[in-house]
Amino acid sequence: MQQKVTEALDGHPGGIGEVVSRLVTVQAILDELPPSRAANRVSAFNELYLKITRRVEAALVSGVNSPDFLELLDVEFAKRYFDALTLWNNDDEETPDVWEVLFKRAGDVRMSRLTAAMLGVNAHINHDLSLALIGTWNELGAPEAGDDVIDPDYLLVNEIFYEEIPPLRRGFSTRWQMELDELVGPLDDWSQRILVTVTRARAWDQARRLWLLRNDAEDFEQARRTMDRAASLVAEWAIAGDRLVTSTGDFLRKLTRDRPPG
Repeated sequence: MQQKVTEALDGHPGGIGEVVSRLVTVQAILDELPPSRAANRVSAFNELYLKITRRVEAALVSGVNSPDFLELLDVEFAKRYFDALTLWNNDDEETPDVWEVLFKRAGDVRMSRLTAAMLGVNAHINHDLSLALIGTWNELGAPEAGDDVIDPDYLLVNEIFYEEIPPLRRGFSTRWQMELDELVGPLDDWSQRILVTVTRARAWDQARRLWLLRNDAEDFEQARRTMDRAASLVAEWAIAGDRLVTSTGDFLRKLTRDRPPG
């Protein structure tokens, strides 16, 4: 399987079609890894990422404002994920911390697939996205200084997230998480919509700040490592929250099951 990953991720994709193709190949590999078929926790994120990338590919066909920008951003985005997978596959200590949080728990069945997918989203948005924007701006040019307007095609991806995350959340949730979801009604959808909006806007602002450091390799790397560490702490908190929800649900179900009749 290690050799299959190496072969699948050799080189970088040249367009969004190649990104989709690689994600499909990686999905097939991850689904065969422990703990059981389709239960690998990294595969949960890859499944979500594949769905969103296919939606972006479809948007490019139907028409967007700046197709060159959106496709290049998608490729730069994917490169960060594929590079992180390659580093981890090679047991390289340079694997970003935020990705390592997910990768080292690939076989952890105590962690829900929902939380695993969210760990990948956290790494991709709170670490990779700013770097992907830098890579895109290096090719196409950065926004003008003082221009605070976010590219409309960048915001289009927000809408795709809004539509894909709720059904994924319900499909990946444990029984207890589903009970909570039903309890709060549309609040979960609203809160995650706000979270996507805020974190992607923050990534845009972070990229603007990093852009100013692009010619200073040492300062740029220090800023990247700080961003990586902050995102990895968010991931660890998410895991702790997942453990709490799961253990509480197990306890309450046991309490209900053991309660004497009448």
